[in-house]
Amino acid sequence: MSIEINKLEELFRQHGYSDYKWIDPKNIVVSQWVRMKCQFGCDEYGQTATCPPNVPSIPECEVFFRDYFLASVFHFSMQVEKPEDRHDWTKELNLKLLELEREVFISGYRKAFLLFLDSCGLCADCTGVKETCKQPFLARPSPEGMGVDVFATVRPLGFPIEVLADYTKTMNRYAFLMID
Repeated sequence: MSIEINKLEELFRQHGYSDYKWIDPKNIVVSQWVRMKCQFGCDEYGQTATCPPNVPSIPECEVFFRDYFLASVFHFSMQVEKPEDRHDWTKELNLKLLELEREVFISGYRKAFLLFLDSCGLCADCTGVKETCKQPFLARPSPEGMGVDVFATVRPLGFPIEVLADYTKTMNRYAFLMID
């Protein structure tokens, strides 16, 4: 099946998404240092079923991205007062993006796969273990969990992204929809 960009873009519009760009998955930057930041800089490491170490190794992630011919990067921005305030916002967006992933899938793109714009967060009390995940058909990793250097990947697309010194600044988050 050939990829019909116009049909996909119509689906995106129907779901209310207009801030996205297409990317060749070969241009998605996967780096070991991203995993190290997860392991040694994130309090969710090992706490969710879709975060490291419950995700494929970096070499496996690289192979995953090379199995695709097209991806869409969705941009979302928000300003929050406290870091933890982002979780309700991103959970709602992730659930809506899952609806889009499903529609893309049933439209004939059998390999459609979403990478959430933040850690999963679907369940208030995650088991922390992939094998006992309460929502295995909905849970998805984030790009960072899959080793994606989001900064190096989205900047060439012209998307805004900066390290935030505090939460008075607008946060830019990105979800990836892998399509084939």
